[in-house]
Amino acid sequence: MLIDGTISAKDIPAYWNEHYQKYLGVAVPDDKRGCLQDIHWSHGSFGYFATYSLGSIVAVQLYTTIEKENVAVNKEVADGNTTSILNWLRKNVHQYGRQFTSQELCSKITGEPLNTKYLINYATKKYTDIYGS
Repeated sequence: MLIDGTISAKDIPAYWNEHYQKYLGVAVPDDKRGCLQDIHWSHGSFGYFATYSLGSIVAVQLYTTIEKENVAVNKEVADGNTTSILNWLRKNVHQYGRQFTSQELCSKITGEPLNTKYLINYATKKYTDIYGS
């Protein structure tokens, strides 16, 4: 709305508060916990949330590959030991720098293009374990 001019910056707090109440039933106590709660909004960095999602998709697919190569990795992480992950990342990711696109690197490392099924499987298992079926 800011981009297309439908709303001006000075109107954001009222708009935010109204819609938070309307859609979530939450009364916003102040702008700090309302429209300014996220640094991305206040400094105009629109579009960042999609990059976080992409990072999560890549991370889970890479971690799934790590698990296949090192069945003890989950125990290691639970024990606070991330050495094998760091070594794996150095060998399989870091050494390439910007030599490949993200998609190319993902295919090279995991044997398949970026695939959302890994994130869906991870999230399904995680939240089923927490909340039940």
